[in-house]
Amino acid sequence: MSDYKSRLKDAGLWRTDSFINGEWVKGDDRFDVNNPANREKVADVASVGAEGAKRAVKAAAAANLAWRKTSAFERSRIVQRWYELIMEHQDDLGIILAAEMGKPLKEAKGEVAYGAGFVQWAAEEARRVHGETLPVPTPGARGWTIRQPVGVVSCITPWNFPSAMITRKCGPALAVGCPIVIKPASETPLSALALAELADRAGFPKGVFNVVTGEAREIGPVLTGSEEVAMVAFTGSTEIGALLMEQAAKTIKRVALELGGNAPFIIMDDADLEKAADGLVQGKFRAAGQTCVSPNRVFVQEGVIDKLTELLKTRVAKLKLGDPFADGTDVGPLIHEEAVSRVAELVENAVSKGARVLTGGKSRVDEMGGAYFEPTLISGADHSMSLACNEIFGPVAALYPFKDEDEVIRLANDTPYGLAAYLYTRDAGRVHRISEGIDFGMIGVNAPMVGSPATPFGGMKQSGIGREGGKWAAEEFTELKFVLLGGVDQ
Repeated sequence: MSDYKSRLKDAGLWRTDSFINGEWVKGDDRFDVNNPANREKVADVASVGAEGAKRAVKAAAAANLAWRKTSAFERSRIVQRWYELIMEHQDDLGIILAAEMGKPLKEAKGEVAYGAGFVQWAAEEARRVHGETLPVPTPGARGWTIRQPVGVVSCITPWNFPSAMITRKCGPALAVGCPIVIKPASETPLSALALAELADRAGFPKGVFNVVTGEAREIGPVLTGSEEVAMVAFTGSTEIGALLMEQAAKTIKRVALELGGNAPFIIMDDADLEKAADGLVQGKFRAAGQTCVSPNRVFVQEGVIDKLTELLKTRVAKLKLGDPFADGTDVGPLIHEEAVSRVAELVENAVSKGARVLTGGKSRVDEMGGAYFEPTLISGADHSMSLACNEIFGPVAALYPFKDEDEVIRLANDTPYGLAAYLYTRDAGRVHRISEGIDFGMIGVNAPMVGSPATPFGGMKQSGIGREGGKWAAEEFTELKFVLLGGVDQ
């Protein structure tokens, strides 16, 4: 077992037990967390099961009234302190994240800072949650709205962003007055537990911040079914999101779902092709392509596809595949070898239908001893291929030619998903026509990244419900209440 704990400046962040009601809980069983880069065991972590989940929900429910009555200024202070501690320990949190998920260390540290930004914004937003005075038709009456915390929130988070997906949900939930119970992915629980340690140091009262680790099939039904949980916030696949939504419906819970994507990356013939190529590589190959907003279908207008292909081929071939902790690594492993097999099948399907692999295209599991797949560029893709209709979730970019705006809008919308999209053009009219014509919740124009603490993050169609980020996140975790006061003039 690799000793990543010894690399930390603060060994107290290396936690392997669940955090419930301000205490570290071992549970009745343990499960292994493995490094996808080398198959080595990183840690064994507590599996607290349904009973642990029930205990966490009870603790959060018991803390609910006091936390919602805590002044917005005090909540803001504690959440701000959590942000400060995260940034003070950015390097250690990056090491933990890289060890369990396989993200290159520089990128892992970047995720920590990105996620911390949502906590900082939430701390500020806590003091800006307010209602409005409304005109009412009744003489001598007054009306106004207030926003109040929804209650206990269960946050179920994925392995691909084990730090940022927690902070993006929990920052605003905590800031507006909601206690939380986090269920991190079993592949990557260590980041969540480190964040719990820092939350404890920040001063959250007992029961306000809880993390339960273990089997999703045991813990999930508790978090979606308990009448003491008011809301479920989930990031993950559309299939699991639909299941959680069905479970939550039995008690009419609010849900916020950030689900799968099939992002189009549209390059028009008037685009700056150098910048388009740089943007595609940046967006496609971070986290080895394992992001929900990763470009999935690269649409290139026919007149520039040859030039764009050469620019991309050079860039993709230069990407360094390697150990997350090695200097100069651009692309790390996939989360496990099953993911490598799935990506390999998608590439094989494309080749069998006439696509051509320009660079990469092979599993490197045997040679490198971990879940590695080469950064890959494919030309000649068409919409009969599995690459077109499945979320790739791997380091593979496939190019699809198109003729004109009408065609690319139709092709972009030919998917049940609608999370993120990208457009490269220098024509302002095209920006408006295409961004209004495609059905996606976020559109990056001449920009390969769409998420920030200040902006709304979320999708349309089967890509989810609700928005994270900015003032919209605070609204997700509050109930809007209307008050009518009569007899004011009597």
